[in-house]
Amino acid sequence: MLDKIRALLNEIEVLKAATREEVEELRIRYISKKGVVNQLFTEFKDVAPELKKEVGKSLNDLKEAAQQKINQLKESFETTCDGSTGLDLTAPGDSISMGSRHPLAVVRNRIIDIFARLGFSVAEGPEIEDDWHVFSALNFAPEHPARDMQDTFFIEKNPDVLLRTHTSSVQIRVMERTQPPIRAIFPGRVFRNEAISARSHCIFHQVEGLYVDENVSFADLKQTLLYFAKELFGEETQIRLRPSYFPFTEPSAEMDVSCSICGGAGCNVCKYSGWLEILGCGMVDPNVLEACNIDSQKYTGFAFGMGIERIAMLLYGIKDIRHYFENDLRFLRQFKAAL
Repeated sequence: MLDKIRALLNEIEVLKAATREEVEELRIRYISKKGVVNQLFTEFKDVAPELKKEVGKSLNDLKEAAQQKINQLKESFETTCDGSTGLDLTAPGDSISMGSRHPLAVVRNRIIDIFARLGFSVAEGPEIEDDWHVFSALNFAPEHPARDMQDTFFIEKNPDVLLRTHTSSVQIRVMERTQPPIRAIFPGRVFRNEAISARSHCIFHQVEGLYVDENVSFADLKQTLLYFAKELFGEETQIRLRPSYFPFTEPSAEMDVSCSICGGAGCNVCKYSGWLEILGCGMVDPNVLEACNIDSQKYTGFAFGMGIERIAMLLYGIKDIRHYFENDLRFLRQFKAAL
């Protein structure tokens, strides 16, 4: 056994290889599980007891020498003779695919930028809210259908803790701690217990706005929204306001913009009406001001709210709201050029 070990050690010391493939062949031949070194370890059980100590030490020395020799041969192909790596440092690197902003983030930032030019600041609030800030302070009657479990996600069956259904709750928080003049917008994520389809989702995003000061009129609201529509959809855009109802505004209206796709002539996107609904608005109800300790005899205000998904669908011609939430790279890569 000792003679075999010495002969094999001499053989290993003079090993040479011309290619990486030959190094791998030597590794398999000598130090793999079925290599000659491991075969000697298998035969070690037959060595006489008095020789086991000496033979065992020699076997370990052989295995270590074989491993070192294979490693040296590998390193010889990783470094050139002048000590430099074999890599071509002038070769172009691998192309790294750059990400892009989500279309909802792009539209959200555009909306914020437009209202920032009108002096509106940005305020945010919690997504888990209480009944006061989501409903009661906004003049919702106790029996209002929006309080129903079919529309609202309540937390642990507690009727006073829920996921906000609109960012109007942030308006209340701002009015509670700030005296007029108030001029702010409130972007954020909201939740409603609705079936998910191409046109609706249980999660969506809103941007709401609020302006409270002395002598604020409906004409101020109209001019603000007209400026916004022209900045977002183009200078030729027209708006129209239709009477509507919201518990927290009086009078209330829904605003349409002229279809930017057909120029108002009528197409399948606007259902051949020439108009597209984008937001709701109105004058802040005096009851809401009083609930926030703001003198409704001295101050008036207007509020508005829009869905970011709806705006993005109009701007980019997206027909299925579910695309926003699926993280499909084929969809998201289309917005690399968006600002």
